[in-house]
Amino acid sequence: MAMSTDDVRQYHEAYNTQPAARANHVAANAAVNNGVLKAATSYAGTRELAHDFSIELKQGTITNQRQSGRCWMFAALNTLRYELMHRFKLENFEFSETYLFFWDKFEKSNTYLENVLATLDEPTDSRTFEAINSYPADDGGWWQMFVNLVDKYGLVPKSAYPESANSENSDAFTQYLTTKLRQFAIELRNHHEQGASIDELRAFKKKYMEDIYRICAIALGEPPATFDWRARVKDGDDDKDSADKKKANGKAAVNTGTDSKSSEDKSATTIAAKDAKGESGIDERKQIVEIGITPLEFYHKYVPVDVDDFVTVCNNPMPSRPFYTHFQLKYSTNVAETGNLDFTNVPIDVLRKAAVDQVKAGHPIWFACDCMQYSLRDSGYFSKDAVRVDELFGTDFSIDKAHGLEYGDYPSNHAMTITGVNLDKDGQPNRWKIENSWGKDNGDDGYYVADGKWFDQFVTEVIIRKEFLDENTLKATASEPTILEPWQVLSARCD
Repeated sequence: MAMSTDDVRQYHEAYNTQPAARANHVAANAAVNNGVLKAATSYAGTRELAHDFSIELKQGTITNQRQSGRCWMFAALNTLRYELMHRFKLENFEFSETYLFFWDKFEKSNTYLENVLATLDEPTDSRTFEAINSYPADDGGWWQMFVNLVDKYGLVPKSAYPESANSENSDAFTQYLTTKLRQFAIELRNHHEQGASIDELRAFKKKYMEDIYRICAIALGEPPATFDWRARVKDGDDDKDSADKKKANGKAAVNTGTDSKSSEDKSATTIAAKDAKGESGIDERKQIVEIGITPLEFYHKYVPVDVDDFVTVCNNPMPSRPFYTHFQLKYSTNVAETGNLDFTNVPIDVLRKAAVDQVKAGHPIWFACDCMQYSLRDSGYFSKDAVRVDELFGTDFSIDKAHGLEYGDYPSNHAMTITGVNLDKDGQPNRWKIENSWGKDNGDDGYYVADGKWFDQFVTEVIIRKEFLDENTLKATASEPTILEPWQVLSARCD
């Protein structure tokens, strides 16, 4: 039934009838002149969310993904750099996000074409092909995509492969890469209709990937096969804990003293043992020196955690997603030879406890959420008590988490890193410290605070080390997965 002029007149009268009219006009003045978020900001709500925490992890400088959808990559690298910095006593460190960005675009392109080959007889308007064809090589991703890239290509410091115009603002690069991939998909399907064998089609695909590599290399520059690296150790570092450095979860640690490896080894680690307190004006702190190290060597040597030793834990309370169930999503990987993305769904109290335990043990956490809900980007708050749109508009916003996910209102559109938590007198988390990748000009010097209620409602995924998971979750993770179709995703990929 259409809206009539009588309906509109009735709404107009209700809006302008006292005493509601006065409140409506005040709210309109505030919203029209300042925007909804500023007009809805509650000073009382923000005052309750202090930017201090009972447990905080000391991180490096804030990173900035600029105008790109690489949040999942930045958040993952921020968790690893913390471990590296503290293991090797560095003041600051940043991995190259562009390095993994290059290989992600390249691998997603290959996987897209492989998915096209796997669905040659699907109509182009089928639900499966539409899911495959929607985002052939977009920027977004998940933790497990990050793991796939690191396992295959390793990591490099930012100095070895810095940012570029197309990594910082990826729209045009992604647009034309996507167009080229869809052109190749059309050609493959045409060759198939003309009777080409799968071997012949794969030969076409292999040739197509040469063009894809060239596009990526022109846009971003070729990634390094080897590189040199120097890093200075913090003042006050000594050798008293050198025994602890020798092994960290199977990873090699820094050699102390002036010994170096044999000339037959491409990667030579040395630390100058001079006194940093000299008066020459020269920075004589100990150094870590690598000459000609490969990205995989760098990862295995300097990252003191295994990226495969984490579990993707989700909280999706929809009835169709039973708790303590292991799910796997079809057509979801970014690297063709790896398994599809999987996750273990658990109750929110289980997810919350695992997150607290991991931070208390001194390890940051990658997590995914809907960062648009009740968010004050400039001042750095995630809280329904801070963003009182209910008071501004005079109506409640009461969608629960299950329905928010089911109806697509709470997508996981952003990934960040938890680097602190505040525990109340009962040991429960009432606010979380969040490291974002939007630069230092957003939030409190780049950091955000989320209250406990916001965390429970809008956080959908956390990446947890296995030692902090309960027996039921580990058992579910080890079980055979329930396979989901590509459109049955938990929520949208993180940009």
